[in-house]
Amino acid sequence: MNINYEFETISAIATPLGMGGVGIVRISGDKAFEVALKMFSKKELKAGQINHGWVMEDNNKIDEVVVLPFKNPNSYTGENIVEFQCHGGPKVVKKILDLTIKNGARLAQRGEFTKRAFLNKKLDLSQAEAVLDLIHAKTSNFAQKSANNLSGALTKEIANIKSSLFKLYSRIIAAVDFPEDVAEPEYSYIEQEIETNTKLIDKILKNANASNIMRQGIKIAIAGCPNAGKSSLFNALLNLERAIVTEIPGTTRDVIQESIDLDGIPATLIDTAGIRDNEEVDKVEAIGIEYTKNCVENADLILFLFDWSKGFDENDALIYEMIMDKPHIKIASKSDLAEVPNPEAINISSKTGYNIEELKAKIKETILDKEAMETEFVTNQRQQECLINAKKALTNAMIATQNGEIQDLISIDIKSALLALDEITGEVITDEILENIFEHFFFFF
Repeated sequence: MNINYEFETISAIATPLGMGGVGIVRISGDKAFEVALKMFSKKELKAGQINHGWVMEDNNKIDEVVVLPFKNPNSYTGENIVEFQCHGGPKVVKKILDLTIKNGARLAQRGEFTKRAFLNKKLDLSQAEAVLDLIHAKTSNFAQKSANNLSGALTKEIANIKSSLFKLYSRIIAAVDFPEDVAEPEYSYIEQEIETNTKLIDKILKNANASNIMRQGIKIAIAGCPNAGKSSLFNALLNLERAIVTEIPGTTRDVIQESIDLDGIPATLIDTAGIRDNEEVDKVEAIGIEYTKNCVENADLILFLFDWSKGFDENDALIYEMIMDKPHIKIASKSDLAEVPNPEAINISSKTGYNIEELKAKIKETILDKEAMETEFVTNQRQQECLINAKKALTNAMIATQNGEIQDLISIDIKSALLALDEITGEVITDEILENIFEHFFFFF
């Protein structure tokens, strides 16, 4: 690793700011015990034991606290750590933080505790990134997969590929360096190993889209004519009476948004104003219709709704023409009032709940590959780029192998693939890449 870093003693608030029963101030570094004892009522801190006392300043009691000391390397960062667990009022927590700084610590940078855990080899880089994913997870499904990353699931997959490629690389280099003692591996063997590991990389990359969607979420817009049942569907999907529903066309005059967990997929559900001829609407509704068109344009998925109890008319056809080239699901609403089901759409009734769960399944099926959702771990964009670079290098190595080029040249591409994989877990990393990763930590932890 090409990392330059000074390990000063750092301190930060480890709990969200605001009113709460408990607040935590954490100190990490060689002088953590020294700093803590300067402000603690007791003269000794025993690592691995719960210590009870008072935070003091100039013989004045600031707060009654529980203090948890951890001796290196048995801590999150691999350094000495002291945690003050105090009452959660923001003034109290901030005061204790100020005292840690007054007594020799400095304020931690964003993500610096996790950064130190990586630098001290308590976590690899993919596990450090999993901490960020776990804290910001929008669904329990993504939180579980992030926890799997933190426990080393992705690391294990990458390690298996690296082990296989390193074995291949070592055999080629041994033959190049000691041609009289070691025979070159067969080209068929090299080709087989490259193909096997390329498929393993492809298997991980196959889950990239699912990983990105589970991390970032999707925008789902409900579109259709006025009184098609859009707000009723919006409420049914949320299982909440969020939007006003009446029989009057044009009831929804603005865009309404709510977050929803669609079986592990974080989504922003958007209820829009019904689209109709501007000559029939007032100024406010006309603005709402323009907002609707913008939402439809920027949505990842459109739920196109039409009132099947009245049939599919020319107004429905005009709206469908607007959205037909975008990812969409065609929905026949108010099916409980229709004589026969529509054979070309999902038939639903928001009033009775008919087929609402089936619609949710269809949404999930439309945006995600089922097999990808069942993956044990997730990847982020940086990791995906590393995998793509590794695959490119292996593709070059495969071409060279099939062309029968000298194995010394083939080994260069295999080594490039190994270096790209090393970037995922952090064996190869630069200051610039490291800073870029931890800039995304919007907290001190």
